[in-house]
Amino acid sequence: METTAKQRLITFIKSIGISINAFERTCGLSNGYMKSLRIEPSPTKLRIILQNYPRLNRVWLLTGEGDMLISEKKEESTAVPFVPDRHVRVPVVSSYAHAGYLTGYGDPEYMESLPTIDFTPDHEMHGNYVAFEVKGDSMDDGTKESYVDGELVICREVEPHLWQHDKLHINKRDFVIVHNEGILIKRITDHDVASHTITIHSLNPEYPDRTIDLSEVRQIFSVVESRIQRRR
Repeated sequence: METTAKQRLITFIKSIGISINAFERTCGLSNGYMKSLRIEPSPTKLRIILQNYPRLNRVWLLTGEGDMLISEKKEESTAVPFVPDRHVRVPVVSSYAHAGYLTGYGDPEYMESLPTIDFTPDHEMHGNYVAFEVKGDSMDDGTKESYVDGELVICREVEPHLWQHDKLHINKRDFVIVHNEGILIKRITDHDVASHTITIHSLNPEYPDRTIDLSEVRQIFSVVESRIQRRR
């Protein structure tokens, strides 16, 4: 029996063990999007879905041919070889653009409209890199580990399947969390895979730890570099 792309997408969602509502939230889709979808996602929505679930096989989703998931070996074979001293341009989300990023991060045109900075990776570069401007003092405790208001943090996105179904590697790392309420830079002190929650920690002791549901999280980035911006 032939199936539609919508039916195959529902099959994929069930296979990764999440609800349709959680899938819609992860992809930044409207509540009820899957119910209103007729046959297949539009090119724009398809791009957003594949950005959030890179192992989902686009050909299988649209035609039913091949395997549902792209093998890890195939993903590795498409990686861009690392070239020493290779400069790349990374989009910058200023503190004033935080709210706009929450609605625009899945739109290629929006991302291309952002200012950029030069970044020279010291390792093989995989994945999606974005720089965020730190807002506020929640991660400033006066030590060298602090992130101060206005500082830029260059981050690599942690693919959703690595935190939705597997335990995050949280030791000695700081994270930018794109949450429904805003963009947060925090330490993650606990990741409970069973309850689908993370506990976030601020360096500034005036801010208490907080546990948030991952269904409210759109993206997670690992901080790879920070830069103090000069004010003119």
